[in-house]
Amino acid sequence: MSRPTEETIPSPEKTAAVLAVSPLSADLVRLREILSQGNWQLHEASDYNKALALLRDESVQVLLCERDHADGNWEDLLKATARLLAPPKLIVFSRLADESLWAMVLNLGGFDVLITPFEPEEVLRVTFAAWSRWEHDFAASTAQGAQAADRRKMSAFSG
Repeated sequence: MSRPTEETIPSPEKTAAVLAVSPLSADLVRLREILSQGNWQLHEASDYNKALALLRDESVQVLLCERDHADGNWEDLLKATARLLAPPKLIVFSRLADESLWAMVLNLGGFDVLITPFEPEEVLRVTFAAWSRWEHDFAASTAQGAQAADRRKMSAFSG
């Protein structure tokens, strides 16, 4: 696998929070390696419930989620985060990613799909694009208030 050069690493100018959710520790390790390049603050959760707990406490702009979990799936996370005033952009990843998954993710409001094993350039490109869209949708002037309200909402349904 090629390693991106400094010139090709898309990265936000300020720190951007990403939550990676996967029951596979190897996926989390690989995402940690890839996103250590640039201004990415990576949070990790091994399952749906841990992801909800983390979303209750942390402001996240991008959510990278394995397609299936024992206690939920990407659709469940998409529905849960849709309640937020500034929901993170959801990127689904899977070894079995195909056109039907991609179409479903986009039609239900997700941002994109990544195929595993991860290609560093693609992970960085798609994550940066999702973060850029989040920034565009939720300008900094409104995001702080929205993120505080989001924490309250996550507490209400984490029950």
